[in-house]
Amino acid sequence: MRLEAHRMFSVGQEKKTSEYGSVKNSSVSAKVSDGTSSLAKTSGSAKISDRIDYAEGGKRSMCRGSTGSDVSDESTCSSFSSSISKPHKANDLRWEAIQAVRAKDGALGLSHFRLLKRLGCGDIGSVYLSELSGTKCYFAMKVMDKGSLASRKKLLRAQTEREILQSLDHPFLPMLYTHFEADKFSCLVMEFCPGGDLHTLRQRQPGKHFQEQAVKFYVAEVLLALEYLHMLGIIYRDLKPENVLVRDDGHIMLSDFDLSLRCTPACIEPSCIQPSCVAPTTCFGPRLFSSKSKKDRKPKNELGNQVSPLPELMAEPTDARSMSFVGTHEYLAPEIIKGEGHGSAVDWWTFGIFLYELLFGKTPFKGSGNRATLFNVVGQPLRFPESPVVSFAARDLIRGLLVKEPQHRLAYKRGATEIKQHPFFEGVNWALIRCATPPEIPKPVEIERILDPASTSEKAAKVAAAPGQKGSDNYLEFDFF
Repeated sequence: MRLEAHRMFSVGQEKKTSEYGSVKNSSVSAKVSDGTSSLAKTSGSAKISDRIDYAEGGKRSMCRGSTGSDVSDESTCSSFSSSISKPHKANDLRWEAIQAVRAKDGALGLSHFRLLKRLGCGDIGSVYLSELSGTKCYFAMKVMDKGSLASRKKLLRAQTEREILQSLDHPFLPMLYTHFEADKFSCLVMEFCPGGDLHTLRQRQPGKHFQEQAVKFYVAEVLLALEYLHMLGIIYRDLKPENVLVRDDGHIMLSDFDLSLRCTPACIEPSCIQPSCVAPTTCFGPRLFSSKSKKDRKPKNELGNQVSPLPELMAEPTDARSMSFVGTHEYLAPEIIKGEGHGSAVDWWTFGIFLYELLFGKTPFKGSGNRATLFNVVGQPLRFPESPVVSFAARDLIRGLLVKEPQHRLAYKRGATEIKQHPFFEGVNWALIRCATPPEIPKPVEIERILDPASTSEKAAKVAAAPGQKGSDNYLEFDFF
């Protein structure tokens, strides 16, 4: 089955998706610390001793551990087919550089890259700023220790993330330039975002929260990314400011897909939503005949000044189900905490928490500890602080998204289409959103300033060849759990 999501972008290009594997509910997959390492982000990092918790950007994530099977309900052995060309990166110099090296050497490996700086680490790997040697093209390389993944039964989770990344072609989602296997490591080469993440950016704002216009910009782009993922049958499940990166042009990129859930095409029911003012007709066909009489017809000059609203494509994976217990404490949906099983509606709950945090600088249900936070999510009503003052439309949207019963939650049936029509987004030109001016454009990153002048390509090659060895230069060794 192929699903065409051809009206997603202003360029009007089409992206066809391939068939997906079925979801197996044989075990639970989640982010889990082995209790022996501290996981750090570039900001807000912390050490957690609890064996089922780890800190990421100052927030804890939790899960139920693996039941012992190598197969998780997040992962299948079927692979996504990836197109050789990516329409939205067709003129990207980094893409051209990768293709040139591939044409020359046949395949890429660790020897083709210089590892410059560790940007952060997560549950299944570490991310490094890297340069494609001799090109001045910079990438974010996620490096995963295959031995560690195998011992912790995370290989299929890593495979699922790679397959999802291969399938993506969207302005607000990551570009996977290439991936390769080394002796001990599995590597994903992706786009480097010099603007950091929204969590770090929020901390720098006055009052540690964004102005409402800036919030509207960021959440609108995140909404389009989630809409695209849902149309591919992918439930993201890990939305939070730490996972929303800022590109060099100020637009956003959603990252980190190792908790994402894929469903089969059968769980998606594409449909065409007709605006109420348009008479029923075929979804994409023109209206060739009119039922109006000649008397009722308006003059041609009046008709020429009117634009008929177009039907809207909606494809929400409403039938996808999972029993996994995954996510970040403050962002967990009530149905996940209660173990009732969950579907795509969890992304709309996390979208509401995300919106609330950007506006108010904190999440709505945070308690004194993890248990108190989970209790608040399930049992406490939504409350808004007196300050800062936000619009009624913003509060109304948050109320609709943070309904504890998923079947009554905004976007439960119609997905992103329903959210896009909310008054909060009045004035947003969805078709031309990439042409909008971002609230803040990151300062150009001077790569040379973060490197030790004494460092040489020879030293970098040594680090890549012997990642386990400690070094005194600024090229970082591989450091795994």
